Amino acid sequence: MITTPYVYHQQEEKEPDLRLILFRYLKNWKWFLLSLVVMLAIGYAYLQYQVPIYKVQSSILIKDEKKGISADNIMKEMDLFTDSKVVENEIEILKSYTIMEKVNDALALDVTYLHDTPVGEREIYKNSPFQLVVERSNALLYEAPLTISFVNPTTVKIGEKTYPVNQSLNTEYGRIRVFPKKTAKLDTVPVIVRVAPKQEVIQSYVENLKVEATSKQSTVLVLSLETAVPEKGRNILDKIIEEYNDAALKDKNQVAANTLDFIEDRLQLISGELATVEKDVESYKSAQGITDISAESQIFLQSVQQNDAQLSQVNIQLGALEDVERYIRSKAGEQGAAPSTLGLTDPTLLGLITKVSELELQRETLVKTTSENNPLLRSLDDQIQSTKTNIRDNIQTMKNILTGTRQKLIAHNNRFESMIRSVPRKERALLDITRQQAIKNNLYTYLLSKREETALSYASTIADSRTIDRARSTSKPIKPKKPLIFLLFGAFGLLIPIGVFATRDMLNNRIGKRTDIEELTSTPIVGEISYAKHKFPLVVTSSSRSIVAEQVRALRTNLQFLRSNNESLAILFTSSISGEGKSFISLNLGASLALIDRPTVILEMDLRRPKLHSMLDMPNTVGLSNFLVGQVTLDEILQPVPGMSNYYILTSGPIPPNPAELLVSDKVDEMFQQLRERFQYIIVDSPPIGLVTDAQILADKTDATMYVVRHDVTPKQHMKMVDLMYKEQRFRKLSLILNSINESGSYGYGYGYGYGYGYGSGGYYEQDTEKKKSLLKRLLPGS
Repeated sequence: MITTPYVYHQQEEKEPDLRLILFRYLKNWKWFLLSLVVMLAIGYAYLQYQVPIYKVQSSILIKDEKKGISADNIMKEMDLFTDSKVVENEIEILKSYTIMEKVNDALALDVTYLHDTPVGEREIYKNSPFQLVVERSNALLYEAPLTISFVNPTTVKIGEKTYPVNQSLNTEYGRIRVFPKKTAKLDTVPVIVRVAPKQEVIQSYVENLKVEATSKQSTVLVLSLETAVPEKGRNILDKIIEEYNDAALKDKNQVAANTLDFIEDRLQLISGELATVEKDVESYKSAQGITDISAESQIFLQSVQQNDAQLSQVNIQLGALEDVERYIRSKAGEQGAAPSTLGLTDPTLLGLITKVSELELQRETLVKTTSENNPLLRSLDDQIQSTKTNIRDNIQTMKNILTGTRQKLIAHNNRFESMIRSVPRKERALLDITRQQAIKNNLYTYLLSKREETALSYASTIADSRTIDRARSTSKPIKPKKPLIFLLFGAFGLLIPIGVFATRDMLNNRIGKRTDIEELTSTPIVGEISYAKHKFPLVVTSSSRSIVAEQVRALRTNLQFLRSNNESLAILFTSSISGEGKSFISLNLGASLALIDRPTVILEMDLRRPKLHSMLDMPNTVGLSNFLVGQVTLDEILQPVPGMSNYYILTSGPIPPNPAELLVSDKVDEMFQQLRERFQYIIVDSPPIGLVTDAQILADKTDATMYVVRHDVTPKQHMKMVDLMYKEQRFRKLSLILNSINESGSYGYGYGYGYGYGYGSGGYYEQDTEKKKSLLKRLLPGS
């Protein structure tokens, strides 16, 4: 028999068809909808238990000369030290631990008051009916929250014990006090109080606080804080700005405060000395009966007073120079009281003192935000040292000048005293006392004037920042973001079914869809049979219009591509394991061929577990096994299929003890030769390949092989064996039939056949025949 070689064709790799994958999951839309609804419900419940977070913001303006904002000239005229601010340094100061510690002490941030609600604990902040003050704590206080409730206006319950209010209480948590708020009503609802270590609370707020400039060229700083209680956040930001301004004012008023302290000390000393001198004058005049002094005495007195006043001024200046010299001898970086410049009039010296004070204030500010090894800090130290050297030289020059002046004034005093000796003794004594009185009085008046000037400078000092916007919070929470949460839960709702189906497919080692076959073997698929329940196994009849019957008819149409000539066609049906439906498909394919007047015979060659005769409810007392041993002729065992014309069956007969040996006998060749002369189609129902070798023995007797693969039954690893047999051409024109496709299950990829069926009383008609033929040629390239 001449056959056309069925050449192996290498199938091209295919990329996944997204449309088919999408359709695969859309078939299970109910599971997706259920998962989506459940996850959205969980997301809604999750949002109910989340604490809403608000964003609180405030903004201030930093007067920075380096970025175009100059200091106030009026303040300069009042001898204030107006420093240039560096915005980056101010940001670090605002975020410093020191300022936040002051804010914590003022607002008691380490103590949190909460109410237990159906959706979790919620902070009540100032709505708490009491205030808890921790005088001394122990570790137990930080480990677990306290539950405090009022029993009556004078008693509270802490845990399981009762305590009086407004008293220092020694408890297992430490020494604490509970102060009821006068404005709050008596509330017996328990309040949950959480006390955290102060250092941890301060550090957490420092990390949560954000201070940013609005732009690189701007000196406007925006302070922001995220908190669950907007009022608490506003209070924190306002207090931060308040403490920041207070610290800046203290730095700026340090020199003025030191000068005021010096003047106050001098005023107290001079006031006491002046009172003593005035009492001496009064006592002397009373004792000596002096009422008037001669004109000459007045002249001498005026001269001596002027000379003494100049001498006192010189002494004050020398004292001030010594104070400045002591200040200059101090090392750079040592913070001390600024020197008093009272009485000093040299503009050069005053300018140098002002400059060194400014440099030291800048160094103190910089030390708060950087380390000792900062190059800028070292540069300031060098400038301070250089300026002090210049001051030291200037002081030495002034001291030499003032010392010479003092010697001259002392010489003048000695000359005036020698003149006064000519005045009567009483008048001279009165002159001495009065002179001391005038000196003390002038000095006291001078100090009072300087004190008022310094106090005015101290009182008029303002901070180098201005609040632009007071703290305000957003009207709606910024966290959690409801749309994002619902989106995430919705995505999980869609991903969970996808993951379940994908995992199921990954763990499933059975053929679940057509692509499983195409990935494992290049063997062409010539037919797909859907899953359906039937009362009788022979579903293809002249009146049948079921989908399975039409699919069998489509398979019958595809057989024309397996024929190589006009001779009869012998088709072998086999599978991997038992139960894959090869007997059902072979039986109905034979019936389909008989319906178009093609003489067809089906051979029940599964001599081990025959099924065809039982499916047709036919007797099997004599059959193929009897013919193969020479007991009967072919005509004696050939039986018509009940209810069908042109369709015959050769049942298996009694099960032989040696089926494989019977199949290799010459009787098999004789049988096929006789059948080919009488029938156009010979259908052979053989045993599964994976169990016995019967099918491989019969492969040489047939023209084509139909390998049946059952959906969700055939193991995937068997496809490798099929692919190997196809490449090695162990079976002639090996093709696959995918059987029992469950359209409502995981297979539903909607491949179709490229054609449809119309149903009517007169039968069916096939559409798009050309498209169908091109598909079959692609599936069977060797035909």
